[in-house]
This record gives sequence, structure tokens and C-alpha cells, in this order.
Amino acid sequence: MIADTLPPEWSTSTLRELHAGCVDSLNPGDYPAEAFEYYSIPAYQAGGNPQVVCGRDILSQKLLIPHQCLLFGKLNPRVEKVWNVESSSNLRRLASTEWLPIVPTGDLDKYFGYYLLWSEWVLPIAQRLVSGSTPSRQRVEPASFYNIQVPLPPIEEQRSIGDLLGRVDAAISAQDTSIAVTHDSKRAAMQALFTRGLRGEAQKETEIGPVPESWLVESLGAHHSVVSGGTPSRTNPAYWQGGSIPWIKTAEVDYRVITETEEHITPVGLNGSAAKLLSPGTLILAMYGQGATRARVAILGIEAACNQACAAMNPTDGAVDTKYLYHYLTYRYHTIRQMAHGGQQQNLNLDIVRDVPVAFSLDKIEQREIVAILDAIDRKIDLHRRKREVLNDLFKTLLHKLMTGEIRVSDLDLSALERTQIVPAAARA
Repeated sequence: MIADTLPPEWSTSTLRELHAGCVDSLNPGDYPAEAFEYYSIPAYQAGGNPQVVCGRDILSQKLLIPHQCLLFGKLNPRVEKVWNVESSSNLRRLASTEWLPIVPTGDLDKYFGYYLLWSEWVLPIAQRLVSGSTPSRQRVEPASFYNIQVPLPPIEEQRSIGDLLGRVDAAISAQDTSIAVTHDSKRAAMQALFTRGLRGEAQKETEIGPVPESWLVESLGAHHSVVSGGTPSRTNPAYWQGGSIPWIKTAEVDYRVITETEEHITPVGLNGSAAKLLSPGTLILAMYGQGATRARVAILGIEAACNQACAAMNPTDGAVDTKYLYHYLTYRYHTIRQMAHGGQQQNLNLDIVRDVPVAFSLDKIEQREIVAILDAIDRKIDLHRRKREVLNDLFKTLLHKLMTGEIRVSDLDLSALERTQIVPAAARA
């Protein structure tokens, strides 16, 4: 019994007992000209905003939901979906039948209920209450879902818990916004830096668009060696067990400095070839496999080897700073993607990488100044990411401990947490 593990003043209830009902079915085809606020699974996954859709464009029966309610995604519950509906629209609201609605009774604070659905009392349990032949088509069994038993603190404590988790949630969302805004700033900065430079020069037209008059546009391979890695046979465990050489996979190439990796190989796995062992500072670009169509790049911060789906680049004459090239390839990833060949995979190869046109200043000081500007923006992005990670860890800890009564809001010193408007996220990362 879960009651045995809870504070004595808490009670328990089923989700069914906390659901006031008030949800009818409606066929939107009967109202072809009426505009509805439509809460669909795709709308949730696209950012958590309902669509405004005419009845004629909505297929089949839907749920008619009130202004405020909670929606739990029953389709493929491995992909977590909880929607806090708060609508001020005068339109009627429809929800896909792939949602399980909860209209809170007076015994359930809605914000507390929202986070309760994310907690260990509901989410992992619901993920086991499924039927369906394949994981992607599995659905939570409604009767079993509403029979899930959950803890129920006194209503004032529910409000305190919902308020606190909402503030942490809003702080996480603020970091997400800051990351997105800083990324936009970086894109604008790269556009200006790689087309205008820093010296106020007039521009000239080139095969890749305008660049400063004194800059050159030459192939990547003109100033860099470009080689692929190699993947030792998976059938020989001697290559992979107890290895000491970091081995970089395509999926790990992701606009960053690589300082660690998941797998290691032995020197034997490199067949004794020193050419396969890459020094720190080597630039890596994903050619195919995971990430290839995004033309992802990274810089090695360690001595390592990489798989055959990666291109490893090192300068041959010092004309182009490696960190400058890293930022430049980040800027022109879309162009590299367009150079790819093949059908659905859109693979790159070494010849394509060598032919990538690179615009650069002959002034190495200008190159380094551009690197310094973009590195500073990257540090700001990284700071927001680290703040988000800390806040996300805090949220997970609080979600567990507050929902079990292990800690109480009244026991916490919240002076360091800035009071923020509660806007629970539509989807948690």
C-alpha cells in the first residue's frame, strides 16, 4: 500500500476519483464551418500549441474538453506526453482520442496534478499498462490508467508543490529560450563575419556569394589533409575489450570539442597504422551514418581514432586556422549537405569534403579575431546549457522527493529561487 510510505496527513486516491468527467465526444464533421481549438498529438510534439482548424478538416470523433484540463498521451507511452490545457479562447476545444483527459475535481490542484502525471506514481506505471502488437502502436489501457492509485496531500500543500515545481519548470524554459536566442545571435554573427569580415572591406561576388575583397575562396583540400577513419572488425573481441584508444563514432560528432567517447579500441584494432591515430586539434566531420545529413563537425580534444564514416582534417600549410575552419563549416553546413550524393542517406565522401569551398582572410589575426567572437558566443550557449542541466537535475530530484513526502516545501529555503510565473512546459526534455 502506498499509504504506508506517505506522511500521515496525506491520503491516496485513484485518478478516476480525481477526474470530474465533463468530457463528451463530438463529430467535427457535423460542424464543417466552425473553427475549433484542436489538441492533437502532432501539435503537442510541434511545440505544445493547439491548432485552429475547421470542423471539415478534422477527421473522426474527438473529445470535447473544457477550458482547463490535463491530457495524458495514451498512444506509444514510451514517448512521454502530458499536456496542461489552459485556454482563454472562445472557440470550442477538441482533443484527439489518443489523449486520456483528467478534469480536476476540487480535491486536486491542477498544477500539482500536472506534475503528478509526470511523476513515478503515474508515468512509468502507465507505460506498463499497454496493449498493442508493436511498441509504436501500443496504447495505455484507459480503465487501468484511471485505476492508478496516487498520493494526495492536503490541497494547500498540493498548491505549494505545484507552485515550486512550476517555478523550476519556468526557469528551465527560460534557459531554453536563452539558448535559442543565443543560437539565433550566433547565426546572424556568422552571416556577417563570413561575408563582411572585420576590416570594413568592400565585398566581391564569388561562387559562394559575397566575401571581403581581399579574401580567398579555395577548396578545403587545398590547405588540409582529409582522410577517413577505420572501424575494426566487430567479430574480433580483441579489438574492443580492454582497449585504451578512444574511438569516435559518427553520432558523437556534434559541434563541440570531444574530450571523451563511449568506446575504446586496442592498438591492434588500428592494424598498427599510425595514420589512423589522430592528434588533439584534428577536425572531424561526419560523412554518412548518423548525423551525416547535418554535416556535423567537432574538434578532437584528445588523441583518438574515428570510424570510416568520419573525415579527419588537419592543416597542411597553416593558411587556415583549424578553429576558424570549424566555425566556417558550422556556418556552411547546409551547403555541404547539398553537395552530398545518394538517395535517402545523402552521403558525403572524401572527395566531396576536399572540394568544399572555404572563404578565408589571408590575415591570420583576422581569422583568430573571428574565432574569438564565435567562441565567446559558444561559451554563452554552453553556460545556458549547463544551467539548464542543473535546473533539470533539481527538477527531477524535487519531483521525486516532493511527490513522496520525503521533503516538504515548508522545509526548503527558497530564497535563492527567483519567483517566476508558473507556465508548465507542454513537454519535458
